[in-house]
Amino acid sequence: MKPAYEHVEFGEDCSVRVYHRRLPRIPFEWHHHPEYELTLTMNSHGKRYIGDAVDDYAAQDLVLVPPDLPHTWSSNKSVEPSAPQVAIVIWFDGDWARRMADCCREYEPLRRLLRRAACGLAFEPPAGEWMRGRLEPLLSHVARERLSAALDILCTLADAPGRPLASPSAFNQTDTGPSGHEPERINRVLSLIDARFAEPLRLADLCAAASLSERTLTRYFVQHIGESVGRYIARVRIGHACRMLGDTSLPISVIATRSGFANVANFNRQFKAAKLTTPAAYRRRFATERAATQDEEARLMERSPSLQRTSKQRRERA
Repeated sequence: MKPAYEHVEFGEDCSVRVYHRRLPRIPFEWHHHPEYELTLTMNSHGKRYIGDAVDDYAAQDLVLVPPDLPHTWSSNKSVEPSAPQVAIVIWFDGDWARRMADCCREYEPLRRLLRRAACGLAFEPPAGEWMRGRLEPLLSHVARERLSAALDILCTLADAPGRPLASPSAFNQTDTGPSGHEPERINRVLSLIDARFAEPLRLADLCAAASLSERTLTRYFVQHIGESVGRYIARVRIGHACRMLGDTSLPISVIATRSGFANVANFNRQFKAAKLTTPAAYRRRFATERAATQDEEARLMERSPSLQRTSKQRRERA
């Protein structure tokens, strides 16, 4: 099976990308990307596929995957059925890690970590338990705190016991994926689409960003992304619309315009084809699901009720 090419978006002000994923089950998503990936999987057990290494995994599974090695996790069962399965992911660039080691001797352990992870590295359970205790700063809303926590985790893991996973020949599975300068060129196009999806996008502009002909760019998208340029742009626009439907009370006509659709009719048609429901029905369903998980989110994002009442009383007295 050809692995899908994943574009990892770091953001303009971040050196690492931290992703907090919660879902009822972990689907099989065979993919690769040019970044290193450290993944801690919790409340989940199933199969882990790293290159040609297939293993069972359980709670607090901690694995470091090197660039362009196909991988995925797959699980239909949670350790605790009433709670979601969780994956905490740190993506980082290998050249960035080496530059950090060059500039700061304190980060020399990063070199050892990258060498050990050449074919993937599965850490022993105590390392996963230790990282679990570091999640608060790693999931901070402050980018500097996330960076500090990520560097501390990576440097500590440089000497943590672990075992290699894939054989060197497993990297050949990406021969049908991006190689050479293709990831950089595709990333430039994807970044342009992410920044300007709400505007009319011409194929000629995307080709200019990648320094590719229209025929070559079209072929790259179908081969590496798995869909045409037009379908990818439509998917990005629908994804943005979904976020606005869930996070705002803006009229659907406004959301359609801000998501890059010329008119509401076209938006409704494409949205229903992609999500098998209308935008209005999606918004209602999202509101219901959000209410069902409000108690869980409150533990992470809100003050305790007593502090909220105290603040309210102070405002009323003022």
